[in-house]
Amino acid sequence: MKKGLLLLVSCMVLSCTPKTDAPAIHISLIDSGNTLKITGLNYAIMQDVNRDSSNGWQNLLQVYRMPADTDMKDYQPMQPGSYAIKDSAIIFKPDTPFAKHQLYFMRWYRYSSTADIWGFIKGKRQPGKTPYTDLIFKQ
Repeated sequence: MKKGLLLLVSCMVLSCTPKTDAPAIHISLIDSGNTLKITGLNYAIMQDVNRDSSNGWQNLLQVYRMPADTDMKDYQPMQPGSYAIKDSAIIFKPDTPFAKHQLYFMRWYRYSSTADIWGFIKGKRQPGKTPYTDLIFKQ
């Protein structure tokens, strides 16, 4: 009886642990603050996205200038620039240099966390609302 109860409780505890399969993305400024280095993504996935003929990085990792009113973050134009892979990092070089003492943010869309139909069924996913993470940096 005690073993069955212990087994039941341990199964309940282990089944309630959240899944943490999202990679830890890190950003840093390099090249005297003119270039953004993004690390932490899976190398095989990076190579696959890099083979995409349409600029796939612009759909996954978008860089924006932080507005004075942070409630307006969703309405900012994207910072134009080019993406390249160097070693195991993604390098973003903006068309216009980052301004001194200006806050910027990189929006990383987490498409992998909404990849299955069960997200709709469980109510965790809604059409047109892809989860994202904003990483803030300053020149």
